[in-house]
Amino acid sequence: MRVRGSDTSRLRRINMVAALRALRGCGAIGLTELASRAGLSRPTVEGLAESLLAAGWLAESPPETGQMGRPRRLFRFRAEAGYVLGVDVGSFSVRALVCDLEGRVVGRSVTRLTSEASRADRLDGVRGAAREALRSAGLEAGRLTAACVGTTGVVTREGVVKLSVALPEWTGVDLVSELGDDIGPVVLVENDCNLAALAERWTGVATGAGDLVFVLSGVRTGAGLLIRGELHAGGRGMAGEIGALPLVGWHRAPSHLAGFPGLPEGTAAEEVAGLVFAAARQGDPAARWAVEQYAHDLAEGIAALVLTMDPDLVVIGGGVSRSGDVLLEPVRRHLDPLCLEPPELAVSALGDQAVVLGAVRHALDHVDARLYDVDATLPEAQPA
Repeated sequence: MRVRGSDTSRLRRINMVAALRALRGCGAIGLTELASRAGLSRPTVEGLAESLLAAGWLAESPPETGQMGRPRRLFRFRAEAGYVLGVDVGSFSVRALVCDLEGRVVGRSVTRLTSEASRADRLDGVRGAAREALRSAGLEAGRLTAACVGTTGVVTREGVVKLSVALPEWTGVDLVSELGDDIGPVVLVENDCNLAALAERWTGVATGAGDLVFVLSGVRTGAGLLIRGELHAGGRGMAGEIGALPLVGWHRAPSHLAGFPGLPEGTAAEEVAGLVFAAARQGDPAARWAVEQYAHDLAEGIAALVLTMDPDLVVIGGGVSRSGDVLLEPVRRHLDPLCLEPPELAVSALGDQAVVLGAVRHALDHVDARLYDVDATLPEAQPA
């Protein structure tokens, strides 16, 4: 059988991907260990390592000292060969993280906003947060390989917010067009609940979960879904929007907390949940009743998703996750009778970092898809 040139080139690309995957995330290793991890011969790996070294995707580490004989060559994946930006556009703030290709944070920022901020002011807040995060990382926007912006609302595949009821003037905003000149040519946009679900599986309590329901609850409530470890946004980006159904209680759940009579006059919306849960923790009867009603309404929507998906795990995150010690028991008590079999339930430990971490993970996944695409040429790495 004659092997064509295109076949040998593709085989080399396949082997290159195997070597990259084997080296990623394990520090500096020698060629023999790399060959074993990649399932390739040592001569093959040696040739691939030289090519990846020349392309800028690998770096050679200093040889080990104190060893007999010729020191072995050590190689590592160059996490600094690219950087990603994650942004969380919230009601009261914009958070931004810059990470290298191993997901290590190298820059961050937070810009505060009011819930009534106009579209223009919120977009300026996003640009400002991105610039500050890049400045703190010592990087220019041109060093970004990909960026992801997380936002409330229904988001199209083209990066347009099709519907948002939480942010003023936000419906219809084309975030890709608005932000492309400021944060680079690759701008991904995704719903915030979906990104929080990705973050929870990446670095939270849902590590390893295949089917996951993530409930982002605070001033409003929404859900992100992972099926077999993959984000499920639906054909039009509306999967998990249970709150749009009046028959379940997500639309009215926050009103129970806002109606707590013990709130000081003029309490900001983002502070309500924390104050009510704190009072409930101290045994205040009115606060405990408000939490009970909130948990009842939250459980209704969760039950609808559980009966539809049968997930491995349900994670409750968002602003209320800081009060899991108060919330988890009543939610479980109201949820279990509504399900054929009670689901595993957990509270997120990521807090207000869940969405921005998910944005980082989504951007990294985009970079990985290009890097590991055996049918495409190896993308360019950034120089040191």
